[in-house]
This record gives sequence, C-alpha cells and structure tokens, in this order.
Amino acid sequence: MSAPPAEDLVRQWEREQARLRQQVVEEDTEDWQRSPDFSGLERVGGVDLSFIKGDDVNACAQLVILSYPDLEVLYEDSQMVTLTAPYIAGFLAFRETPFLLEALERLQENQPTLLPQVVFVDGNGLFHYREFGLACHLGVLSGLPCVGVAKNLLQVQGVYKSEEHQSQIAALQRGGDSFPLTAASGKVLGKALRSSDRSSKPVYVSVGHKISLDTAVRLTHSCCRYRVPEPIRQADCLSREYLRIHFPAADTGIKE
Repeated sequence: MSAPPAEDLVRQWEREQARLRQQVVEEDTEDWQRSPDFSGLERVGGVDLSFIKGDDVNACAQLVILSYPDLEVLYEDSQMVTLTAPYIAGFLAFRETPFLLEALERLQENQPTLLPQVVFVDGNGLFHYREFGLACHLGVLSGLPCVGVAKNLLQVQGVYKSEEHQSQIAALQRGGDSFPLTAASGKVLGKALRSSDRSSKPVYVSVGHKISLDTAVRLTHSCCRYRVPEPIRQADCLSREYLRIHFPAADTGIKE
C-alpha cells in the first residue's frame, strides 16, 4: 500500500494530536513534585535521537536513567532504529516517539525498578504549534511525567526572537532566573530558563505531561550542571558515542 499524500497525512496527524492533547495533564500529580527539595524523587530519565550527518532515516535512539539528586548514570539503552514516518515540521513526535516508547518498554521488562519517575525530552511540550510537542506525545503514551527542554526557540503562537525577547534574555541574571513564553492568546506555554550561572543562553522549558510549569522549571534547573539538563546531555553524549564506535567513518555532526 502506498503512503498517503502529505496533506492527507498532515490532517490525520492533526486529528491524532488533537485527540491526545485532551489527555495532557498540566499540573503536579506526584508527591515529590510538591516537595521543596523534590524529596522522594530518585530516578530521572532522558531521551534523545542522534543521527549520522547526511542520514535522516537511521538514528540511535537513546534512553538514560540517572540517580537524583546525584545525577549519576544508573542505566543506558542505545538502539539503532530506522525511522519510517516522514519529517514534517510540527509532527516530529510521529517519527521519534515509537522508538522512545520501545526503550521505556525494554526497561520496564528488564529492570522495572529503574523506571524513571520523570523523563526529560530534548524538544518541546506545550510550547508547540498545536500545544502538543514531542514531550506531550511521549508523556501521554507512556503515562509518565515528562518535561520538554529545547535548546532553541520555536517561533510559534506569537513568540518570536524579537528585541523584547533578547532584552528579556539579557535580564536573566543568574541560574534559575526565567521569564514566561506568552502566546498571542495570552496563555503561558513555557518559560525561558537561564539554567546555569555559567551560560547566559537560556533553554526553553515546557510541560510535557503530569507536571506543572513552575515545577518543570525548578526541576530542570536542579538537574543542570551545565546549560542542558544532565538527563538530556547524557542521552545526547551516549548516543553520539554509540555512533562514533559503531560507525567510525561517519560524521555524526556536532550539537551545541
């Protein structure tokens, strides 16, 4: 059977996003989330996909579990996968989520005691064209609390790299400072967070599932040794190391 035309696929995916969007929980659901020091949180997950440069089909899907608050690696799963869904802007989750879910399912089957209590996703959650980015998609389908952390600003719903945005970034004085990303509708879809005293360039945090925005921002800051929260940074490093070892002749590209 041939693939549906792009416009038909987009409409199908829009309907699926709208259906799943209704299931997103935008508030704290776990006891540890309400604790000032996240007492009771012991395991944080990070996921990422890394590609060989010039190949947008074959990727290393990575899951890493870290201890909290020490942020030491407890578990890692690197798996080469072949993406079958096309890349269409705003629908990244349909390409990536199945493989990230499979990694979580392998963990559940092999070492269920290490299942993460929250997952950091290299991408957006509610800060998205239709308020349903990769972190929301993975959260709803896995049932786990998820936080979206993007390294670059998605210019969406009236949020732009304007002079005002740049001045707000400049006003972030220290690690932990943030400002809201407010859509044209007036809804706050995420926050720009200065995650480290050493990095003046913010990350963009948004709710994925089963966590409030303020808690997501506070947790993200607590997981940052550098600019990018450690679960995502480790997932990125480990997946790129896997590609370097198994595909030594290939250029795996450089991520900031």
